[in-house]
Amino acid sequence: MSRIKFYIIFVFVCCPLFVVFSANIYQDEILSKTEIDEAIQNCDVEYKMGNYYLTINEFNKLLKRVNEFKDKESAGIIHSKLAQTYYKVNEIDSATASINRALKIQIQLDNRVNLAKTRYTYGLIFLHEKKFINALEHFKFSKRIFQEEELHKYTTKVTLHEADVYLNLKEYDKANNAIDEALILAKKNDCPRAESIALIKSGSVALAQHNFDKALSQVNKGKSLAYDIDFLEIIERAYFVLSEIYSHQQDYELAIQSLHQHIRIKDSIIALKRETLVPEKKAQLIIDEKSFLNQKLVEKLDEKKENESLTELSTFLSVVLIIILSLLTLSLYKNNNIRLKTNNMLYKKNEELLTEKERAEIASKTKSNFLSTVTHELRTPLYAVTGLTNMLLEEDPKPEQIQHLKSLKFSGDYLLTFINDILQINKIEANKEELDKEVFSLKNKVENVIAALSNSASNNNIKMHLEYDKNLPETFHGDQLKISQILINLIGNSIKFTKDGDIWVRVTKINQKRRNYTVRLEVEDNGIGITKEKQDNMFESFSQGSVQINRKYGGTGLGLSIVKGIVDILKGKIFMQSELGRGTSFFIEIPLEEPVSKVVTSEELDSSSKIKELDLDEIKILLVEDNKINQMITKKILTKMGLSCDLTSTGEDAVEKVREFDYNVVLMDIHMPGISGLEATKQIRQFNKDITIFALTAVTIEDKMSEFVEAGFSDIISKPFKQDYFEKKLYSALSGNHKPRLY
Repeated sequence: MSRIKFYIIFVFVCCPLFVVFSANIYQDEILSKTEIDEAIQNCDVEYKMGNYYLTINEFNKLLKRVNEFKDKESAGIIHSKLAQTYYKVNEIDSATASINRALKIQIQLDNRVNLAKTRYTYGLIFLHEKKFINALEHFKFSKRIFQEEELHKYTTKVTLHEADVYLNLKEYDKANNAIDEALILAKKNDCPRAESIALIKSGSVALAQHNFDKALSQVNKGKSLAYDIDFLEIIERAYFVLSEIYSHQQDYELAIQSLHQHIRIKDSIIALKRETLVPEKKAQLIIDEKSFLNQKLVEKLDEKKENESLTELSTFLSVVLIIILSLLTLSLYKNNNIRLKTNNMLYKKNEELLTEKERAEIASKTKSNFLSTVTHELRTPLYAVTGLTNMLLEEDPKPEQIQHLKSLKFSGDYLLTFINDILQINKIEANKEELDKEVFSLKNKVENVIAALSNSASNNNIKMHLEYDKNLPETFHGDQLKISQILINLIGNSIKFTKDGDIWVRVTKINQKRRNYTVRLEVEDNGIGITKEKQDNMFESFSQGSVQINRKYGGTGLGLSIVKGIVDILKGKIFMQSELGRGTSFFIEIPLEEPVSKVVTSEELDSSSKIKELDLDEIKILLVEDNKINQMITKKILTKMGLSCDLTSTGEDAVEKVREFDYNVVLMDIHMPGISGLEATKQIRQFNKDITIFALTAVTIEDKMSEFVEAGFSDIISKPFKQDYFEKKLYSALSGNHKPRLY
C-alpha cells in the first residue's frame, strides 16, 4: 500500500520533470538536415533498383523521425516520393493520400520545384485513373515550372506523359507535337532513355492513325536505341507494339514472333523483381518495421535506467509513456481519417465543377447553333422585305406611300443591323474572330469613314473635324476592317447622341519602337454625355444610359460591346471620359506596324485597273434559287443593271444547264430541294474550273467558310445584301478584276 502511495506522490511531484525528460528524449531523436537528405537518397537508390516495398517501409520510418514543424520541406518531399512509390505498386488510394499531404505542405512553403514534381506525380495518378483532363492540367503546371527552372530531364518526362494523354484522347496531332518536342529535348540533353521512349510512343501514335510504315520505322529505331543502353522495359514495350503493327498488316507470323519476344523479356523483368514484388516480402518488411520500433523502445528504456532501485519507476514511466503515445497515435489516426474524408469531399466538389464546366461548354455551343439557325431563318424573309421595299421605292410610288415605304426600309435595315450585331458578339465570345492583316492607309480609312457618315451628321446639324498626327505615317500593316468597325460604331454613337454640335476624330502617336507604333484613336463629341453611375457598364452587351435613352434614340446597345471585343482582339485598350450634358470622349490605343512597302492609293489602283467596257447583251447569267420571291427580286436587280438571266430552282438543273450553255456567272443559292448549292458547285467544278460561281446565302458565313472553300465557290455574297455592293461584286467579276478565288 505504501508503495502505491509512493508512486502516486512521485507522479504528481515529478510530472514537470517527466515532460522535460520526454522532450529531451524526443530531441535526441531529431535528425540533422544532412542525415535526412542522405536517408532520402538511400531510399531513392532502393526505388531505382525496383525495391518498391522496401522503399515504402524506409520512407514511412523516416517520416516518423522527421520533426514536421521544423523541417516541413523534407516532409513534403518524402510524402511526394511515397506517392510516386505507391503509384508504382498500383496502390492508388495510398498514393492519392500521400500526394495530397505533399501538396498541402508545398503550397504553404511555396517551393516551386518540389511542388512541380508533386503535381507531376499527381498527373501520373490521374492518367492511371483515366481522368485525362485532370492529368493534363497537372502536367502543364509542372512543365511550365520545369522549363523556367531549366530542369530539362523533368521537362522531357512530363512532355512524354502529355503525349500519353493526347493519345488516349485520340488527339493525334497534339500527341505528335508533344513527342516531337520530347525528342528534341532528349537529343539536345543527351537522354537516350527518353529518346527511345519517345520513338516508341511515336510509333504507337502512327499505329493509331494506321500509318504502318512510319509506325514500324519509329518503333524499330526506339528498340535499337533501347538495346544499345540495355533498357529492358522499353525493349519489351517495343516488341508488344510491333506485334500490334504486324497484326494490323495481317502479317501474323511476325506478329507471333514479336509477341513471343515481348513475353520472354517481360518474364525476365518479372524474375529480376520477383523478390521485391511478392506479398510475403511486403509482410516481412512490416514485421521488420515493428521489430525495429520495439527494439528502439527497449534501447531507450535501458539507457535511462540509472540503477536497480529505479527499475519499478522506469517500468511505470514506460507504461505512462506508451499510453500517451498510444493516445497520440489514435489522435493522429483520427485526424488523418478526417483529412482523407475532407480531401475526398474536395475531390468530389472538383469533379462537380468540371461537370458544370462541360455543361457550360455544351450550353455555349447550343447557343451558337441556335443563333446561327435563327439568323438564317430571319435573313431569308429579310431579303424579300428589303428587296421588295427598294423595288417599290424605285417604281414611282404614290406620295402618300413613300413615307410608309421608307419606314419599312428603315425597319428592315435596323433588323438586319441587329442580327449582324448579335452574330458579331457571338463570334467574339466564341473566339472565332481572327485578324486579317494587310497594308492600308490609316489616314484614308479614317477620312472614308467620316465621309460615309457625313450625311447622318448633317441631318443632326453636326460638324465633323479630323486631326491626324503629322508624326504618324499614313500607311500601316494591320486589320483595317476591324479598325473601320471601331470608328463606325464610335462615330455613329456620337452622331446619335449629339445634335447641333461638333465631333472631333483625332489620330495621334503614343509611342514608337522602330516600325512598331502605339496609335490612339479618339472620338470626342459635345452631346448629351453619360452619368458616372452608368459609365462602368457601358461596354456590356445591351447596355445603354437608361430606358428613356433607348426609347428616344433607339439602338441595340451592342455597339460599344462590339468595340470592346474588337479592341481586345487587336490587343489594345479602350477607356472613356464623359460628363452629363457636356459630351463624351472614347479613347482606343492599338498596336500597328509600319509596312516595309507603301500602300497602293485608290488613285493608282483606279489608273492601273480600269474596268473594261462590257457588252451586256453577250453576258449570260444563271440564277439558281428555289424561293420565288427571291428569284423575282434578284432578277429585277439584274434587269436594272442591264443584264438578263436564266432561272432554275434545283441544283441538279443547274449542273445540267452549265454543261449545256456557256454562262459567265452562276448565282448559286445554298439550301434547295434535291442536292444543295454546295454539292452542285462541287459537281460543276469537276468539268468547269473557270466559271465564276457566287454563293448567295443567308447562312452564317464564318461557320461554313471551310465548306465554301472546299466546294469551289469564287466568292460569297451574304443575303440580304445592299444593291450597290451586289452590283460592284458582279461588275468586278464580269470585267476580270475580281479578287482571287476561294478555292
